[in-house]
Amino acid sequence: MKLKVIIHEAEEGGYWAEVPSIIGCATQGDSFNELLTNIYEAVEGCLSVNVQDIPIIH
Repeated sequence: MKLKVIIHEAEEGGYWAEVPSIIGCATQGDSFNELLTNIYEAVEGCLSVNVQDIPIIH
């Protein structure tokens, strides 16, 4: 699976990244390598959520 990831330099140092196609999927890291590790974890976590367990409020 290929996903677009947008990487930003954080003002306070380090990096943060977001995955536009997965709402709320974002992470940060002090180094670029840490960010890459964290983004893989974040995507896996976001995709492992069972949406049937999330209540829908009308």
